[in-house]
Amino acid sequence: MPNGALRSTLLFVAGLMGLFGVAAAAAASHGTDPRLLGGASAMCLAHAPALVALYGGWTHFRTAALAALLLAAGTALFAGDLTFRHFAGHGLFPMSAPLGGLTMMAGWLAVALGAFLPRG
Repeated sequence: MPNGALRSTLLFVAGLMGLFGVAAAAAASHGTDPRLLGGASAMCLAHAPALVALYGGWTHFRTAALAALLLAAGTALFAGDLTFRHFAGHGLFPMSAPLGGLTMMAGWLAVALGAFLPRG
């Protein structure tokens, strides 16, 4: 996928994450146990703005694309697992939430490393 298409796709994903984060928060407020959907909402609402910021800083540091991919994938795994647990009673697959969490952490590490890898 060309760099420009990847960048636009990740902005689209950020918008969907924000949408899902608000929807999950609303659903959590009407359910009997808000913990799982509330956690999914929090992860989406925390990482959607980060993806928007990475979209804006795309040309300023070399790790922006990697960081955005890791944050998007990790958030999708983590929030997806929590949401699936809420509605289906079991997760996506064994260890999907921890894998999503580790992937998000790797994304934030890529952001941090970007401080040392500016674009010329």
